[in-house]
Amino acid sequence: MKQIIKIIFFVTVTLLVSCDKKETKKVVEIGFQCPMKCEGEKVYGEKGSCPICKMDLRPNSKLLEKNKKILSDKISEESIFNLTSKWNTEEGKTIQLKELKGKTLVMVMIYTTCKAACPRLSADMRNIKDKIPKELNEDVQYVLVSIDPETDTPKRLKEFAIENYMDGNEWTLLQGTESGVREFANVLSVKYKEISPLDFSHSNIISVFNPQGELVHQQEGLGVNNKETIEKIMETVNNQ
Repeated sequence: MKQIIKIIFFVTVTLLVSCDKKETKKVVEIGFQCPMKCEGEKVYGEKGSCPICKMDLRPNSKLLEKNKKILSDKISEESIFNLTSKWNTEEGKTIQLKELKGKTLVMVMIYTTCKAACPRLSADMRNIKDKIPKELNEDVQYVLVSIDPETDTPKRLKEFAIENYMDGNEWTLLQGTESGVREFANVLSVKYKEISPLDFSHSNIISVFNPQGELVHQQEGLGVNNKETIEKIMETVNNQ
């Protein structure tokens, strides 16, 4: 009988300790601090005012960043980051699309030997970039995906990037496989067809994705008014 009582007591204490640990973790995750740090790094579990300077307590910025990262790691069924295809960048690095996660993405499908629509699409991409405030452009990645993976090797994509003033860190050019490119085009509702060697007919669509890889806007056409696209990019960056 005494042994049974000891076991019950031990289990009860263990549960109380576990609950206490969970509660402590919860308090830390939603912690508030004095903006003047009157009490150093002391964290409170609820809103209120500092007992010393009487200023309102504010959410702990480090914890907010941590929670923000946790939220950004979640991927919905609509995200392009669910695609498992592999891509080669113009720098010769092999990546998956999920490695672009965390920034607003502005994406277009082109091919480098194109003499008609693609140069205008590239110009449209540069125009969009130039209209985004510099401080917001740090959270935007501009991505060009080739529909001609056989011709558009990483070396050729690098040359194209330099020729078209797209050689900065904010630009990424991708070469995929035939199947990977087709799969990605289907997601974007981009149609393309090879009509002769080195020549394709294709849709002219610029797509905007949020940092979780979800499509939030598309601009169709060449040289069109991009005001709505600019506004959507800025809105997406400000909400990320």
